[in-house]
Amino acid sequence: MQPDTDVRAGSSGLVVLAVDDEMAGLDEMKYLLGNNPRVAEVLTAFDAAEALRLLRSDDQGRARDSDESVVDAVFADVSMPGLSGMELARVLNAFKHPPALVFITGHEENALEAFEVGALDYIMKPADADRVDRALRGIERGKAERAAGTSRPAEQPAAQPAPEDDDEVIPVELAGTTKMVSRKTVRWVEAQGDYARLHTTDGGSHLVRIPLAQLEERWADANFIRIHRSYLVSMSLVSELRMSSSGYSVLLGGGEPKELPVSRRHTRELKDRLVRAPRQGWGSQG
Repeated sequence: MQPDTDVRAGSSGLVVLAVDDEMAGLDEMKYLLGNNPRVAEVLTAFDAAEALRLLRSDDQGRARDSDESVVDAVFADVSMPGLSGMELARVLNAFKHPPALVFITGHEENALEAFEVGALDYIMKPADADRVDRALRGIERGKAERAAGTSRPAEQPAAQPAPEDDDEVIPVELAGTTKMVSRKTVRWVEAQGDYARLHTTDGGSHLVRIPLAQLEERWADANFIRIHRSYLVSMSLVSELRMSSSGYSVLLGGGEPKELPVSRRHTRELKDRLVRAPRQGWGSQG
């Protein structure tokens, strides 16, 4: 079967592949994606196997080699016959340059697993245009960063906090219920083996199956910084950098004051970030 496409001639926008085994769901995805100005082309597939054939195919010049696709993103359902959405995600992870993956699904219970397999976002049905646009913004931003290269020149200013409408949500399990925690409520993150514990402004904490290193990379542009092998903190909440006989520590606001250690290897970067940060009155602090 030939892939269904909706092309906007002359556009430099995103190329997106929608995957759903139900025609109604596929039509809805195609409508939401095709009417977004960030999207130049929408391809569709009725199952994960067909999606993989399309991603690997060079019949229409869409792929540069068997492990790299020019498709920027895949929007897929989770529950599909044969190869499921999660299995599709694991195959995509083996690509040299995998497309971004977003799930649009009615299955809330798969949210944690989705982020474990590298999904950029997890959208519950019925999806709306604003929610899809938020996911597309993240894909667009990632594409631009890759095009510009991963390194930031020394003279570039430090990353500033992400706009509120760009906030990420993290699914966490609590007594059999999946709760969505907003990134903007996270004060600091603590490494616990292959897990991470999110400490939030309401005084709560949530254990997620995401390594600290992965969150460090994902949240770098949201102004989170690694201060220790065990801690990632929100720069916007750092109120003091303290020095004692045992070394440096930071004091966090955004709730009950919290002091966390800063390792020697991370001290220089933290100082540089604090000096460059446009925080009123920083220069008057000791």
